[in-house]
Amino acid sequence: MMVLKTIAETRSACARISAAGKTLGLVPTMGSLHQGHLSLVRAAQASCDAVAVSIFVNPTQFGPTEDFAAYPRALEDDCRILEGAGVDLVFAPSSEEMYPEGASTFVEVAGLSERLDGASRPGHFRGVATVVAKLFHIFSPERAFFGQKDAAQVAVLRKMVRDLQFPVELDVCPTVREPDGLALSSRNRYLTGEQRRQALVLSRALLAVQQQLQGGERDSTKLLATAMRVLKEEPAVEVDYCRIVDPDTLEDVGDVGQGALVAVAALVGATRLIDNLLV
Repeated sequence: MMVLKTIAETRSACARISAAGKTLGLVPTMGSLHQGHLSLVRAAQASCDAVAVSIFVNPTQFGPTEDFAAYPRALEDDCRILEGAGVDLVFAPSSEEMYPEGASTFVEVAGLSERLDGASRPGHFRGVATVVAKLFHIFSPERAFFGQKDAAQVAVLRKMVRDLQFPVELDVCPTVREPDGLALSSRNRYLTGEQRRQALVLSRALLAVQQQLQGGERDSTKLLATAMRVLKEEPAVEVDYCRIVDPDTLEDVGDVGQGALVAVAALVGATRLIDNLLV
């Protein structure tokens, strides 16, 4: 497995993969890998000849009061995991490599970037779109793999790919959960034992909505009332949003009959967690 630090080396390696007639799948990550990331690697291996993983904690998607400095970093462990998983190439650049001195160009998906997480994290999706656009230019992958847990991010990136006509297909893979229902996240390691127990209220709220949907309910107001009733069972959990939206536009929908995304974000202690249910 190649572990590369520079854009030039990575472009050269990807060009060799392409020249050999192989398709390339890209799994963008911020490292601190868990089974959710590895499920993306396996999906990439199932449909591509070669798989690349980027490991980069992207500073432009963190706000000034967020956890950029504290975000877990474990490059050696991550590389060991990826080598064991059969990954072909890892790109682990520095911030200076990705954002050279004087860099002032950003990609912003207007409208979508201000919804859900974008409303409470101004500039977050501008940073996400910018770094993913850079990665697409560096790797030129045929396919790129993302998790359904980051549903708002997926909507933003799909729009960016359409608008900028990137020749890449986005594959969205199911959320991977712990046996008790907690969605896997690198930030879960911030949680104390008690906070982890409290965090289960997010998946419980979504499960309650799912059960109501299975009973035939389609009215978003009633479904949201169910979710909020469950979320209030843990008063220490501070809900950022609980919304039912169109999965492509992230705009609120009143009826889920044509499909919808039930999305929730909350602070558990100082840790911000997200989860969702795709109807």
